[in-house]
Amino acid sequence: MVQQIILRNIEKPQIKSLEEDLFWFCDSFGFSSGRDTENTANRIIFSLLEKLSNDRISSSEALAEDLEIKISRVNHHLRNLNDSGLLYRKKRLIYLRGGSLKAAVKEMRKDSERILDELESIAEEIDSIMGLKNR
Repeated sequence: MVQQIILRNIEKPQIKSLEEDLFWFCDSFGFSSGRDTENTANRIIFSLLEKLSNDRISSSEALAEDLEIKISRVNHHLRNLNDSGLLYRKKRLIYLRGGSLKAAVKEMRKDSERILDELESIAEEIDSIMGLKNR
């Protein structure tokens, strides 16, 4: 499985609000790209969080209907969110990884640590082959 975790160091919003915090969260993970002018990824995440907070499970069809956008656009963003490790799909239903944003971030942290550990190991092998030494 290919996983892409993007981290952007963005200043936290000065105004404390759920909407501003959600935008910051999404921007920090690169969920909202420059091409997403309508903030579709943010809207999908917010809608999903609302459903989950009311103990409702969601599907891409339900999200598309709620947000009044084409299902193909929803599925595009859900694929990206799935690839990042924030959520997962089981059959036709969508779940937040770990059941909460905090748990999902913790799982994504573990994923990134595993990736970086593997990169460090390979880098050490390459350094050794090339005769490069650590200071």
